[in-house]
Amino acid sequence: MGNSQLDILDIEILKLLQKNTLLTNKEISFSLRKSIATVHDRIRRLNELGIIKRSVAILDRKKIDKNLIAFSQVLLNDHATATLTQFETEIVKFPEVMECFQMTGTFDFLLRVATSDMDAYHQFYRHKLAALPNITSIQSFFVLSETKSDTAYPL
Repeated sequence: MGNSQLDILDIEILKLLQKNTLLTNKEISFSLRKSIATVHDRIRRLNELGIIKRSVAILDRKKIDKNLIAFSQVLLNDHATATLTQFETEIVKFPEVMECFQMTGTFDFLLRVATSDMDAYHQFYRHKLAALPNITSIQSFFVLSETKSDTAYPL
């Protein structure tokens, strides 16, 4: 499913919704000079096609005590399907893990981990992440500052 399913109106609606999912159909229709019914039908279609996966609130992590962000690279001891699947099945259970990507290169997985502080990360690392089977090494990098953090894809 590529951009071929999207026309200019779809793209404009998606741009607006990526910036603010709380916009009403009326506000979107006014902004794009289209009828409310047209906007409603387009958004319904974009949802049905799975182009819009879900709508969420993006929280200020510091205001909810998630002050430490770590990127952790994980290397497994083998690449058998069962080993990879077991890691993926277990890692998604940890609420500290915000994102998990299987990667090419030196490490197998890259995790974005959010905790309140270094002590909380240490507890996560010691009692959850490092306790998983088949891990050869874990290398973590801690965020000092955040220059850009965007959730909107360029369209």
